[in-house]
Amino acid sequence: MKIGLDIADFTWPAGPAMIGSTLGDIARTADQAGFDSIWVMDHFWQIRMNGPEHHEMLEGYSALSYIAAVTKRAKLGTMVTGVVYHHPGILAKTVTTLDVLSGGRAWLGIGAAWNEAESRGLGIPFPAIKERFERLEETLQICQQMWEGKRGSEKPFRGEHYQLERPLNSPQSLTRPHPPILIGGGGEKKTLRLVAQYADACNLFPTPEIPRKLDILREHCRVVGRNYDEIEKTAVFTFDLGDNGENLGKVIGGLKWLASMGIQTVIGHVPKMYETKRLEMIGEKLIPAVADLEAATAGSR
Repeated sequence: MKIGLDIADFTWPAGPAMIGSTLGDIARTADQAGFDSIWVMDHFWQIRMNGPEHHEMLEGYSALSYIAAVTKRAKLGTMVTGVVYHHPGILAKTVTTLDVLSGGRAWLGIGAAWNEAESRGLGIPFPAIKERFERLEETLQICQQMWEGKRGSEKPFRGEHYQLERPLNSPQSLTRPHPPILIGGGGEKKTLRLVAQYADACNLFPTPEIPRKLDILREHCRVVGRNYDEIEKTAVFTFDLGDNGENLGKVIGGLKWLASMGIQTVIGHVPKMYETKRLEMIGEKLIPAVADLEAATAGSR
């Protein structure tokens, strides 16, 4: 099992003046501790499940670029980009830039977006959900075309919502054939179909519904002719080992539960992660303990 770090809160005791240095310390520590990946939210306001909207929030891709500069090995992505926040041609270019500058460590995490208050507050158009999913699929098509890098990949894209006259992307991403794509969400009719058709990974909430969601994903894969085993199954979680590791067994138990339902990678929040000893403890005690933990297959659940 692989372990990723989700940085979803920047309201730290040292205050705004120290956000940069604190984030640098967190990223460097996580990278050195053995976290497989580091993720930030693609939000402009804090989201309701994490705290008040006015709490500090950094723009995701700027934060990832900073993290790229202070780390060497961890993969980097957003958990996840709301499709309405970025024009797809610019999004492909942004993720390509992150990939090039990080030495091939970028992921595209993306979803259909949900935060209407944030969008309308900042003047971002927020269409109905049907249109957001249509835009999500066109965005995935555009990104894949721009990352193709072959003759004909610069041909115009004519979609219902987006029209690109010449989707040129230079330099190309270092990761070939393209930066991996993770689609967040467990919607059974639309989201998981898009995972089967376009994505390299899915991301689900840690509930007993996971096996059923993965069975539905498997069926979507069958319909579109995709190898289900090619898709990385990820889930969000909380890594709270306590002040001195007293909760280690409980956390390991939670990860075994997720693995038993088919999850391969867990991307988690660490309470008080600005106390970097908590990240070091995860590297010393948790990551080695679950390194050989394998996800169950559908047939063994």
